[in-house]
Amino acid sequence: MEIVEIFLSKLSAPEALYKEVGTKLGAGEISGEEQLEGALLSCDTQREYHLYISDEDIVNETVESIIAVFRKCEKSCGRFSVETHVDEFLNLIDDKARMTHYSKPRSLVHRDGDLHPTVHIWLIKRKDMGIYALLQKRSSEKQINPDCFDVSAAGHVSQGEEFRHAAVKELREELGLSVSGDQLELIGLHNHLYTNDEVRDNELSAVYLYRGKVDTDKLVLRSSEVSEVGWVEIDELLSVMKNEDIPNCISLDELSMIKKAVF
Repeated sequence: MEIVEIFLSKLSAPEALYKEVGTKLGAGEISGEEQLEGALLSCDTQREYHLYISDEDIVNETVESIIAVFRKCEKSCGRFSVETHVDEFLNLIDDKARMTHYSKPRSLVHRDGDLHPTVHIWLIKRKDMGIYALLQKRSSEKQINPDCFDVSAAGHVSQGEEFRHAAVKELREELGLSVSGDQLELIGLHNHLYTNDEVRDNELSAVYLYRGKVDTDKLVLRSSEVSEVGWVEIDELLSVMKNEDIPNCISLDELSMIKKAVF
């Protein structure tokens, strides 16, 4: 049976939503509920329609009406079934490392290996003659790299979101640390690809430094994301990563970026 995936972003205008539906149905231009119903009922192919709805906490009446038409036609026509999925939508990155306006559900981005935006935030401090970075240990609940040592905080940039805003949000959500955007220092972009049997995670990360004072005893860790945190001297970390087998998903390139930015 043919599976048709349709992306219904709550941030999209009615014209864009019906264009998405018409394109995926192969029905040409659709501008309203009646045309959509006609296109669905006239199709003689056995299909599964997977409707992906973005997860913003807002109401989009066009999205609701499109879902209602699919449900109505499903009941009156035995040739297709309808599944709905709520997911975070991510804007994709083009081949020139530019953010596009095209968004796609996160689960499918990870399935298909699409290049997408993320943020990495490193908390650093000077102590004696060394530069220390705060590492987090990823929760065992994580689908990607569970129980591995990682960047201080990191996360995806949702559709319509700006990199710096996403970085501020991730610090608050993962570590309970509230900072302003102007306290974050952008030191560059880094591309990273991680794959396993279930995921092809192709990220373009904006890498930030935060040099403010941090009391780890006062951090509030989000248990579903982070199991523990701790400071480590960067040169010692580099040595351990090169000479010992420790579970980590830390980029040597990003550590080099930190050293270059600090010294």
